[in-house]
Order: sequence, then structure tokens, then C-alpha cells
Amino acid sequence: MTVVIGFEGSANKIGIGIIRDGEVLSNPRRTYITPPGQGFLPSDTARHHRAVILTVLKEALEQAGLKPADIDCVAYTKGPGMGAPLVTVALVARTVSQLWGKPLLGVNHCIGHIEMGRLITKANNPTVLYVSGGNTQVIAYSERRYRIFGETIDIAVGNCLDRFARVIKISNDPSPGYNIEQMAKKGSQYVELPYTVKGMDVSFSGILSYIEDAAHKMLSSGQCTSEDLCFSLQETLFSMLVEITERAMAHCGSQEVLIVGGVGCNKYAEAFKFCIDNGAMIAQAGWEMFRSGQVTELEDSWITQRYRTDEVEVTWRD
Repeated sequence: MTVVIGFEGSANKIGIGIIRDGEVLSNPRRTYITPPGQGFLPSDTARHHRAVILTVLKEALEQAGLKPADIDCVAYTKGPGMGAPLVTVALVARTVSQLWGKPLLGVNHCIGHIEMGRLITKANNPTVLYVSGGNTQVIAYSERRYRIFGETIDIAVGNCLDRFARVIKISNDPSPGYNIEQMAKKGSQYVELPYTVKGMDVSFSGILSYIEDAAHKMLSSGQCTSEDLCFSLQETLFSMLVEITERAMAHCGSQEVLIVGGVGCNKYAEAFKFCIDNGAMIAQAGWEMFRSGQVTELEDSWITQRYRTDEVEVTWRD
């Protein structure tokens, strides 16, 4: 039996999970939350991660009922993500690897989401819609790569939602997207917004600019409510994503869709606790990689903020 511990901290969540042959033994995490109207800065996020990471590591081991000697491999998020938080987590993972005398593995964050999704849903070969604060991609597996069929050409869908939440001062607790979803349920009027699909790609910056400019005017004049704007923005963004996902499915002849990433926590979607960034997903991808013979040498254990999903050779799939 192979046991892998995974360290995730590419954005505002720090998580450490332990996987044993497809079984999640533990998966504690902490979230850095800022006041309404504010985003999270890399330096502050990294400071938060440094303050809690050893506590989360202790929790992960205690919940799993394991000791360092029971661990076979240490996996960490190599990227993509925010530089300072990634460095913080990579540093701890490297240190743990050396202290425990265990091999190290740098994992692509997106592939962590995909492999966790495949494990939980038992999907065989799905078309993947990856939607989060920093990423928006439509992906399908072919010839040892996760191929990107379409993606955002500017900002990610989660970033668009988060920035709109700041405009109308929606709370960041537990997350802006969750609170937008709750408000959208109460919306009754659809406000027409720009719809921008370009072939297999999408663009969200124009929609954001439009709604940022129009929101206060429409709200102050009584044309619509905040709930109406949440409903309209959510419907428009998700319709764009459905269009490019359906097109990719038709191209691949796929019958399954796997939605991964933080925005996948929305009602329109995989199990909530595994859509959110978490350590178990890094452990699961690390488990697959380690079992196929991959390891990361210490001198190669850097991080990269721009780590493309299709850069990784998928040695664990046929």
C-alpha cells in the first residue's frame, strides 16, 4: 500500500491531505479571509500560510493516525498559483521530505483537481471543465497529455466573480462565489450582459468592466437589485462555459463532464470539499505520479506561477 501526503497552498487556502491507495485518510485546511471589498495579497496570504501550516500538518497526521515513517512520498503544489504562497508551501514540503527521508514530487495544481475528480466520481475519460479563481480551461486527455481545448484569454471566471463581489461589497466569508450564488437564488430579473465566446475560448474582462461600470448606476436608480445582478452575471458566465464544454464534448465524442476547481462548488456541479483547493488532491495526483515512477530531485523542486496543464507528461494513464 502506498501512502502519499500532499501540500497545497497556491492561493488563499492551505491544505494538507493524506491518501492511501485511493482512500482519503485526512484532509484538513485553513482559509485566509479578507474583509468585504478586498482581495488577498500574495505577501499577506503567504504570512497566513506560514502561521498555520505546521498546525495543519500535525492535524493531517493525527487524523490519519499515521507517523512520518508511514509516509512513502511527499507531494506539493509546484504551480500554477501565487508566487509567495507557493514558495511557502514548497519550502515546508522540501524540509519535511529531507527530515523524513522521503522522495519529493512537484504536482501541477490543475492535474491535482482532475485526478481527485476522477477518483471521487469514478469518471472514466471525461471532458474536464476547470474553473477557479485563477484558471478557466476545457480539457480532455489524449496521448499522455491533458490537452487544453479552450480557455480564458484574459481573467479566470472565479476572478471575475470575486472582483464583482468587491464592487458591491459582498462578504468573502466563506467565499465571494458562494455568497454570489446565494444572492443569485433570490434574483428575478435578468440584466443583459456582454456574452463573449471566441471559438473555443472565452473572455471575461469585458463583462467585468461593463458590470463594474453599470452596477452602482443601476442599483442607485432602482433598475435592479444586487440579487438581480448576481443572478445575471452567474447565468451569463456559466452559459459561456457550457457552450465551449459542449463543443469540446462533441469533438471528443465524450459522454461525461467533470467540473473541477473552486467555482465547481456552485450548485450547478463534484463533491464540495474536493472542488475547493485541498491537500488530498495533491496527494492523489502525487500517488498516481509516484506509482508510475516519477520523483522530483531536490535541485528541481522549484515553483512556477505559470505551469501549464498540458506541460505535464501523464505517465500513469494509457
